[in-house]
Amino acid sequence: MPTPHYLLDACAVIAFFDNERGADIVSGLIDSANRGEITLSMNAANLIEVYYDRIREIGSEEADDAIRNIYDDSPISIIEENSPAIVREAAYFKATGKMSFADAILVATARCTGATVVTCDHVELEPIEQQTQIPFLWIRPQF
Repeated sequence: MPTPHYLLDACAVIAFFDNERGADIVSGLIDSANRGEITLSMNAANLIEVYYDRIREIGSEEADDAIRNIYDDSPISIIEENSPAIVREAAYFKATGKMSFADAILVATARCTGATVVTCDHVELEPIEQQTQIPFLWIRPQF
């Protein structure tokens, strides 16, 4: 049986850093990944969103530390290069849906890797859940 694979959206990581609602779910996923029960990844495009959010919220030095911790001290695997399949899928999602570039990369990565998307972005991503076979783990209910 394959190991479950979860793909983090920027909003899930930001919720974890800021201890917002849903942070406990992300924390549990990190614990499970540390125990080898699941794999946890994030596309670099979505990590950029986390990085600029951290710069705005806590400053450049602290943002550098936060991102370094993701790379060095967490079980989160960063997908640095997008395959041709991810590029095609992201272009399709961006062209046919109302979503940000980063969210198009997110759902394309999930589709191509078979991962479950971990997010709280109901506005842009709920329609994708309804229109595709991509599984989602919502870390908090829609407001």
